[in-house]
Amino acid sequence: MTIEANVETFHETSLLPNLLDRDAFLTGLVNQVSASEKDGWVQQVKNDAVKWVRHSVVPNTRDEEWRFTDLSALKEVTFKNVETLHTMSLQENNFVLSEVTYRLVFVNGVLAENLSNTENLPAGLKVGNLDIVDDNVAQKYLAQSEGTRDVFTALNTAGLNDVAVVWVGKNVIVENPIHLVFVSVSGDSATISQPRCLVIAESNSQVSLIEEFINHRDTENTEEQVYFNNSVTEIWVNENAQVSHNRIVLENDAAFHIGKTAVTQARYSRYSCNAVTVGGKISRHNLEILQTGEQTETTLNGLTVIADKQLADTHSAISLNHPHGTTNQLHKCIISDRAHGVFNGKVFVPKPAQLTDAAQLNRNLLLSPKARIDTKPQLEITADNVKCAHGATVSQLEDDEIFYLQSRGINENDARKLLVNAFAAEIINLISLPTLQEKLTKTVINLTNK
Repeated sequence: MTIEANVETFHETSLLPNLLDRDAFLTGLVNQVSASEKDGWVQQVKNDAVKWVRHSVVPNTRDEEWRFTDLSALKEVTFKNVETLHTMSLQENNFVLSEVTYRLVFVNGVLAENLSNTENLPAGLKVGNLDIVDDNVAQKYLAQSEGTRDVFTALNTAGLNDVAVVWVGKNVIVENPIHLVFVSVSGDSATISQPRCLVIAESNSQVSLIEEFINHRDTENTEEQVYFNNSVTEIWVNENAQVSHNRIVLENDAAFHIGKTAVTQARYSRYSCNAVTVGGKISRHNLEILQTGEQTETTLNGLTVIADKQLADTHSAISLNHPHGTTNQLHKCIISDRAHGVFNGKVFVPKPAQLTDAAQLNRNLLLSPKARIDTKPQLEITADNVKCAHGATVSQLEDDEIFYLQSRGINENDARKLLVNAFAAEIINLISLPTLQEKLTKTVINLTNK
């Protein structure tokens, strides 16, 4: 079974005139984002995606995959495509992590070379945009992952303008992590930006990535500005390669963020992801793993922290189609006020995937009586010789834990902070950069103590 097993195969000839422009909101968006023309095969990729978007509709709560995530607030906003690069008010030190040497900064989806640092790259490593790789390599990988027909993924492809590219050659081990920063610069009107990232780890290579999504306000208005960040990251982990991926989303309270991470793992490959999502009016992360060879290792760790009336949705799908696959997933949510968290994790283990070892756990901490979580860990197994387990927990801060800390001289408010930090630290401490750990810890404290 593949991730797109239930998606009808698309043929251009099947698009009848009365099936086009089915959704006025999508039509308006795709007409804006697809206006720029590209050369050659890239334009063909864009054209195919435009046709698919015009054939589609925005998901609603009647769709099983979106039943808890209502996008009606998104459809009420008229978004303007960002056509120019705004870097005047941005400073390089806004993005510097002291432990990181190599950095790519994209502002509203466009490479900002003046804010990036790709000097003195080691042999066998290329970091930049599509210009750094041969066309035959780009055509082999760009927009070729499963799940490209997802409506928001297709919308991103339809507006393809610039692409962050990391290419690691065969047998190359990159010692220093690579920092990919995607900045949404919001102004006085609601804007849409569509970051795109392509990571290719050739056989026997190793690389570590920090992918960070942040907002910068390009106006003196103190109110949070509305914007829509629709991102897609494709990661190809070839034979015996290893990719360590840290995905950090720090959006403002008025933002909409829909992100896709599509990972394709060849045999003997290893992929790990530490995903942290903080803030955003509505955020959604679709994490899709496709195993194309035996004996792969996949480790997924996630942390979602939301407050007020925010909604955060994590959907993961791990498709194990070959023997001896190992996957371990832990996703945590900290939810306060009237916020709403959603987790749906699917692991597919068809008959060919014998001797699979899969574990999945979702742990949720509710900090207020009106906080809500909808969780659904899910295994679909037809193989008969596997080791698989899944589970979910929902809890609040325990009175006896708070009392214990108070008995040690800690006041109630600090005791609550300490317990929340301990819950989040299990995920945050997996990120190997102390600077980023400290930044995320402070962000979690600030959000949970509003």
